[in-house]
Amino acid sequence: MPQLVIVSPALRDANNGNWQTARRWQRHLAGICRVRIGKAWPDALAAGDIAMIALHARRSAESIAAWADTHPGRGLALVLTGTDLYRDIAADAAARHSLDLAQALVVLQECAPLALPDAVRAKARVIFQSTTARQALVKSSHHLRAVMVGHLREEKSPQTLFAAARRLAGRRDLFIDHIGDALDPALGEAARATMAAAPNYRWLGGLPHEAVRRHIQRAHLLIHASRMEGGAHVVMEAVASGTPVLASRIDGNVGMLGADYAGYFPWGDAEALAALLLRCRESVAGEGGRLMAQLAVQCHQRAPLFAPERERSALHRLVGDLLRTAGDA
Repeated sequence: MPQLVIVSPALRDANNGNWQTARRWQRHLAGICRVRIGKAWPDALAAGDIAMIALHARRSAESIAAWADTHPGRGLALVLTGTDLYRDIAADAAARHSLDLAQALVVLQECAPLALPDAVRAKARVIFQSTTARQALVKSSHHLRAVMVGHLREEKSPQTLFAAARRLAGRRDLFIDHIGDALDPALGEAARATMAAAPNYRWLGGLPHEAVRRHIQRAHLLIHASRMEGGAHVVMEAVASGTPVLASRIDGNVGMLGADYAGYFPWGDAEALAALLLRCRESVAGEGGRLMAQLAVQCHQRAPLFAPERERSALHRLVGDLLRTAGDA
């Protein structure tokens, strides 16, 4: 059976989207090739590899270049993250070179190809990531609980949540939980300050993935305030749990939830986020509007995009193409 390597800048200890993608894809591909995951290439096991999937154009650039030197024109797919698409390929020559070297460019949401240079766009294919579905739970009408999931770093825009929570500090019927490690210590301090100023806001720190999924399943809403995203795991996990999403209107979120989704707010606009939360609270309480019902229906309509069998089928086609190019050499 042929051997494929997935190069991921983050491994299990990072507990982030790159690692989750690499591990899930390893499981999806188990029947058609041997798959190993490494942080860089080449390594001690490199001699057995005949195809590579690399996550992140900039952070995996050295591994991508090394592969291209020894396997020119064959067997290489590059998975593009949000920082690749919406920052690095415009500013970093190594990231742009990675696009040229790969035979296939994988993007994780339907708006992403528009961010690619014209010269390489034809190599792009959209593979929506997947997650297991969970039973939608009945939620209380006496309060609204929202959760935001993401390590505290600038790209996730936690400052927007902090400011919205402070605006809603007097509400005793609206609660906000915030999950994620403080990768930026200053943002951790800001989270603690927000807890002191807004008693209905809780920063829970980093949690195991299963605990995160339970929090999402029990919440009325997921908040996703990011500045840039390639295709967020937590958005599909919320959709697959029957939990509607309030999201910043950025391409990475629109490409997951659809252009006509009713739960967007302008990126960085804490006032608009707070207003949406209040509208959702009124909707849950039956005091006005059907926004929550509308969001639930729209998320249900998008849920089939994130089914495991759909991702597995697309991934098998990708790897079949990579193995054919490897065999043609």
